[in-house]
Amino acid sequence: MSTTHEVWLVLLIGLVLANLPFVNERLFVLGPRRAPKSLGWRLLEMGAGFGLCVGLGFLLEASIGQRHTQGWAFYVAMGSLFLTFAFPGFVWRYLRRRRRVAGLAADDA
Repeated sequence: MSTTHEVWLVLLIGLVLANLPFVNERLFVLGPRRAPKSLGWRLLEMGAGFGLCVGLGFLLEASIGQRHTQGWAFYVAMGSLFLTFAFPGFVWRYLRRRRRVAGLAADDA
């Protein structure tokens, strides 16, 4: 696999892992169902997803050759990118308008 494909793979996995906490009600996707799951659990899952994504990136980088040491700026930039990737899931979970109950909609007519 070329380095370009590996970069796109890490970005795609980061996008999926960032939105996964917002689209399901299970703890860490496989755990017990918690409906409604609190924002704290979702943030904890996002942190774990961030760690997995960074770990995968390091693993792929090591398979290419020597892994470079990263400073704090790398982690801040990666965290900001991860939060940006999570925005669609956050909007879908918390900011979208809910459908009104059919009985209430009929009363308005």
